[in-house]
Amino acid sequence: MGALTTRQLVSKRLRLPKGSQREQLQPGTVLQGRYRIVGTLGVGGFSSVYQARDLHFPSVTRLCAVKEMLNLAPDPQVRDLTIKSFEREASILATLDHPAVPDVYDFFTEGERSYLVMEFIRGQDLEALLTETKEFFPQESVLDWALQICDVLAYLHNHKPQPVVFRDLKPSNIMLDPHGRIRLIDFNIAKVFQAGEKGTMIGTEGYSPPEQYRGESGPAGDVYALGATMHHLLTRQDPRMEPPFSFGERPISAVNPEVPPSFEAIVNRCLAYAVNDRFADANALREALIMISRPGTGKLSLNEKMLQRTTEEAPIPAMGVPAPGAPAAVAPAAVAGDVSGVSPLWKFKCEDEIRSTAAFANGMVFVGAYDNNLYAVNAESGKFVWKYPSSDGIASSPYVYADSVFIGSADNYLYSLRLYNGRLNWRFQTGGPVHSSPRADFDHVFFGSDDGHLYAVNATNGRIAWKAKAHGTVRSSPYIQGERVYFGTEGGYVFCVDLSGQVKWQFQAKRSVTSTPTMAEDMVFVGSMDATVYALDANSGWAIWRFRARRPIISSPTVHNGVLYIGSSDGNVYALEIYSGRQNWAFEAGGQVNSTPAIWQDAVYFGATDGFIYSVDIKRGKLRWRYKTGGLIVASPIVVDGVVYIGSCDHHLYALPA
Repeated sequence: MGALTTRQLVSKRLRLPKGSQREQLQPGTVLQGRYRIVGTLGVGGFSSVYQARDLHFPSVTRLCAVKEMLNLAPDPQVRDLTIKSFEREASILATLDHPAVPDVYDFFTEGERSYLVMEFIRGQDLEALLTETKEFFPQESVLDWALQICDVLAYLHNHKPQPVVFRDLKPSNIMLDPHGRIRLIDFNIAKVFQAGEKGTMIGTEGYSPPEQYRGESGPAGDVYALGATMHHLLTRQDPRMEPPFSFGERPISAVNPEVPPSFEAIVNRCLAYAVNDRFADANALREALIMISRPGTGKLSLNEKMLQRTTEEAPIPAMGVPAPGAPAAVAPAAVAGDVSGVSPLWKFKCEDEIRSTAAFANGMVFVGAYDNNLYAVNAESGKFVWKYPSSDGIASSPYVYADSVFIGSADNYLYSLRLYNGRLNWRFQTGGPVHSSPRADFDHVFFGSDDGHLYAVNATNGRIAWKAKAHGTVRSSPYIQGERVYFGTEGGYVFCVDLSGQVKWQFQAKRSVTSTPTMAEDMVFVGSMDATVYALDANSGWAIWRFRARRPIISSPTVHNGVLYIGSSDGNVYALEIYSGRQNWAFEAGGQVNSTPAIWQDAVYFGATDGFIYSVDIKRGKLRWRYKTGGLIVASPIVVDGVVYIGSCDHHLYALPA
């Protein structure tokens, strides 16, 4: 699907039936009164791809890629079924929403030809890079590309309501855009036009797994194809030129001795002949690849224990924040308990999981829950004060400003409520769920939405001041400093905008940025799902330093006395020097740390998916105490007057002595 290079689109394996004619669309041809053909990008046996201009945007030149597929079935019923199958698969592709998947704009059928209109991506495919480059690619580059591919494959394999298996992964179907981001192209939708053709095998010889030759496809097949692709990129040996399934006879280290054994072992496991001997899916492969990267350096690790774990253990579970009701990666005990001399001052029960951070004001603690409610609780006693129901779950954290509390909901609204009684002041509707937590200043509320915008809304009346297009879902919360607003996006960008919504600069990480930025000493700090903590110049967005953890980062950074504290899904909280990124210490919890650390006096506080609330010495990173809740913790703590307030997925809000 999508952007399409000439090399990638010329199929050597497909041939038109004898007697058939293939007339190419000429430049100037207009389809559907909207898409004017500019030129031909590539031609295959059953399809052609054109560059076209979208005439619905007359004042600007908006280019798109138009894939034309030829329906040559002689039986009218088969032709109709083919068109319906095309429309069904095009509809599935149109629902995909991932930065590495080009957008589908339109699809239609004219006579014996069906068309798919897609985003036009500028860049170069990896096969073209292989052709142009004479040396081996840096192994760190191949690792980075593989991690990005795993990310999009995991998204496709878990797509609802219907999983998507790519089935034709190879260097020519992987585009590297000008920003260094991987984009998957050509989802092989033309397969529906090849039904019944004898000898047609979906996929490409050399990259396709053995079972795909038998007509079977699944996530493990994409893992095999990615293994073949990595082998090709690391060795420059084209698998199409070799006997099928002969990778074991061509060890990577024999050709490129610079590749560490740990990396080679992962590729070999991907290329196992039997499906059950491979990584089960892209999530498990991604975990293994992250494990062999050396924290803080971006380089590969040669640790033999890591190699053994990578190649022999069972597939590692998927990462990230589990969905409501899903089991934790590390299952906590069913009952909360005191394990180190700390007992709750009180705990307040909601009707569903608490995944958001609480807020404190005027002797009350405010917290949202997946039971759709925002609760106000007496901070001293833990007694119920009031609640306000939205129409869907609340993962956004509340924010108090003046005499109002603001909260976002998955029902697409931002709510403004009266601080003392919870009555509605106003609500503002966006085009998607609001998981971003609001922040307020200058009499305006700033927040992001899944509709791909950052909003500025008048705090008094809820009228929109402006919205800034973010080119991706915004679940990061904005950070306001001076007259600038900083935030991240699921598309991997960190934006700096001024108070009018104009972009001052943007920085692109390699994967999504759910983490909320913070600032100190004219630097912006933020974590990313690419497992990296970035320090950026606040005025230009240039990267000052990077620190690499072992796994993705959802946690937001906290800065205190020249040290940055941040959690990672590798189970660690890291303490880093803000000027250099040098690690002072790391504390390993028993589960992923998606919680944002909070500082109180001489201690750091955070939660983990092992169900524990931790207190760690701020200077040495040594455990002070921990308290076990009855569910995983992805919420972040706040500490007020020596009391730690934090929610758990066991449905409780806890108040613990610091």
